[in-house]
Amino acid sequence: MTFLASDVPPAPELTPDREVLTWDQFGVASRELGREVLTSGFVPDVVVAIARGGLLLAGSIAYAIGAKSCGAMNIEFYTGVGERLPEPVMLAPMFDDSTLSGKNVLLVDDVSDSGRTLAMVDQLLKASGAEVRTVVLYTKPGTVHVPNYSWKTTDRWINFPWSVLPVVEVEGIVPTRGADA
Repeated sequence: MTFLASDVPPAPELTPDREVLTWDQFGVASRELGREVLTSGFVPDVVVAIARGGLLLAGSIAYAIGAKSCGAMNIEFYTGVGERLPEPVMLAPMFDDSTLSGKNVLLVDDVSDSGRTLAMVDQLLKASGAEVRTVVLYTKPGTVHVPNYSWKTTDRWINFPWSVLPVVEVEGIVPTRGADA
């Protein structure tokens, strides 16, 4: 297997204006968050990720706490570094929340920046009759939705290990950008 220079993330010291999360820190953080959730007395029946940012954390926490029932809601808000749509938008495939009434749902995302996405999905799940708790790796100081559980607070842009590199380029292949691409 050959690795390209574009497959190697920048060294943390080259990005002092950013919070840098490593894969090792991610592993520690997800277990610490899982322990915090259970220690609080909340035992999730279902772990729901906000895709794409919350997918890896949701899976990792689900394994850490022994939860087998997982799902994802596809939400688009950020379109680039510091660029976002006017409002969060749900994307297909749609999540079936009709089975959540009376269930404990752990809603997971990578960051509560503005908090608008987390707040929107939290309200949707509660409207379906679920008891919801939210968890993120990072909380930004100005968020409108302070999560129930958060690993760190930062006001910097965050380099996540899964999104810091550019999209893989292969000659003759154009990656799919969505259901309507």
